[in-house]
Amino acid sequence: MAIEIKSPTFPESIADGTVANWLKQEGESVNQDEVIAEIETDKVVLEVVAPSDGFVSKILKVEGDIVNSSEVIGEFSESDATNASQSFKVEKLVEKNDETSAASEQEPQKTTNKNGPAANKLISENNLDASSIKASGKDNRITKADVVNHLDAKDQAPKIDHNLSQSVSNRPEKRVSMTRLRSTIAKRLVSVQQETAMLTTFNEVDMLPIKELRAKYGQEFEKQHGVKLGFMGFFVIAAVQALKKSPIVNASIDGGDVVYHGYQDIGVAVSTERGLVVPIIKDADTKSLPELEKSILEYSEKARDGKLSIDEMQGGTFTISNGGVFGSLLSTPILNAPQTAILGMHTIQERPVARNGEVVIRPMMYLAMSYDHRLLDGKEAVRFLVSIKEQLESPERLLLNL
Repeated sequence: MAIEIKSPTFPESIADGTVANWLKQEGESVNQDEVIAEIETDKVVLEVVAPSDGFVSKILKVEGDIVNSSEVIGEFSESDATNASQSFKVEKLVEKNDETSAASEQEPQKTTNKNGPAANKLISENNLDASSIKASGKDNRITKADVVNHLDAKDQAPKIDHNLSQSVSNRPEKRVSMTRLRSTIAKRLVSVQQETAMLTTFNEVDMLPIKELRAKYGQEFEKQHGVKLGFMGFFVIAAVQALKKSPIVNASIDGGDVVYHGYQDIGVAVSTERGLVVPIIKDADTKSLPELEKSILEYSEKARDGKLSIDEMQGGTFTISNGGVFGSLLSTPILNAPQTAILGMHTIQERPVARNGEVVIRPMMYLAMSYDHRLLDGKEAVRFLVSIKEQLESPERLLLNL
């Protein structure tokens, strides 16, 4: 008995999805809970799993089709997977052979139309395909007038510059549809540029104190907590404490209202093959440095594997993006609406700087904070970024909440 294969139940924030991929084709055997298809939404890729052992008997929605929540996308047969799959393939092969035989039987029954001599002459002189000419004669015969009309219609067709066509075709091109996630990212970025008064302020931070901490306690930290001591955890803590000092940076605009959030949910941007996603560390202000590092690692792995849930990507009051992992020296991050600000980290580069009247070489990082000038004034944005800089250059401030 066929069982309906349905798309996942989408949350209210998602209207529909696109069939991204069928991992199993018709007739392929599957085991229970094995992924058989993927549905791409505006935010994440959702998996469709097999309800039991069996095989995919019919695909109703092919790759690229739009599907709604809990819509039937195929059929599944529940039985001994291997034997049933083999039987299904044999049935399909028999059906194909029957169709071929039927087509072969019908072919000889087609009667060859005898066209007039004048028509045949014109067809031969102009190297025409008789099957492409619309016949008006008795018994579906082509007349001379039919050939003349066909030639006139051909002459009136728009001319094609074959040389230009050949020139273009010699240059390799590939056209693919934009993924739903990439399309959504594109629309959101354009929307942010058009609907916010976005500005960016810059500063630089001396990363030597943090690097010394990692060098001194990194191995002990990993042995104790089972996760490496990275840079992002320090930035999250610094951002949380700076947000507490400047609640306006943690706020957002909703129509004509300003919404002040009594919590700090920090989004950490992660680059994946499908595009940029931002998992949210909920209540980051209540988490310790080891807990933050574990959350960052877990979300990064899930993002790259396409395993993030909708709930793990919803919300957020502030975002941190690290372009430095790709070698970016300086950039202007774009706001993650409806948030008021976003912090951009960059690559650490040794540069000569002045310290106590002397020029020394220090590992420096440029920081960039983009903010919505409709809500946040330049003075507040600069103070916020300076607060983050001061905490990172004096890690004891992170411990003392200064």
